[in-house]
Parts: sequence; C-alpha cells; structure tokens
Amino acid sequence: MPIAGEIIEALRGELRRGTLILAVLGTLRTEKYGYTLKAELGGLGIEIDEGALYPMLRRLEAQGLLTSEWREESKRQKRFYRLSADGAAALDHLATEWRAMNASLDSILSNSVSGTAGLKEGGQ
Repeated sequence: MPIAGEIIEALRGELRRGTLILAVLGTLRTEKYGYTLKAELGGLGIEIDEGALYPMLRRLEAQGLLTSEWREESKRQKRFYRLSADGAAALDHLATEWRAMNASLDSILSNSVSGTAGLKEGGQ
C-alpha cells in the first residue's frame, strides 16, 4: 500500500524543523534582516515562509542565540539579526552534532537501499 501524500508531508515537516534552525543560525553568522535572510535561504534551496521565519527569529532571540537591532535603511525601519556569542557556540555544537548524525544516516540509508529489497510484506 503506498504512503499517503499527507503522511509524507507531515514527516517532511518534522524533518525540516530542526534543520531550518541550523540553517538560520548558520546564515546569521553575518548580519541580515528578515527578508534578506529568507531570500538567501531560498537561493540556497531552503524555503521558509515568513509565518515560520519571524516567530523562529523571535524565539531564538529570546533564547539568547540572536541579537537584533532596528535601523533605518532605504528610508524604512528594518530589524537586523545576527548570532550572539551564545548563538555562535550553539551553532558550533549543533553543526558538530549534525555532521555526526548525517554521517550515520548516510551509512544507514546506503545500507538500507540494498537491504530493503529482501523485506517481505509487513516489514519482516
């Protein structure tokens, strides 16, 4: 029985949540305002809608991982975000964890591709 599209979308959303935080922290090693951050991530193939991005930025700032500052640019007030010292330390830890997990998952997925052909119906 094929997996329903709704299930795949829900699982995809779960998979993306943590990786989006890592992408945002990594991108904010240099100061950006929200729209520029969204566009840069999108250009790298990481789409995030504003309804998810701005609450995430506020949450990361409340956790002390980001700092922000309102400034006028092009005659408009814009809020610029960047990593705090704690955010840089968290990014280092998370990046190390990501690399280790990614290496493990690569190994698991590489082995499972050849191993799934022998599975019987029902996962046995």
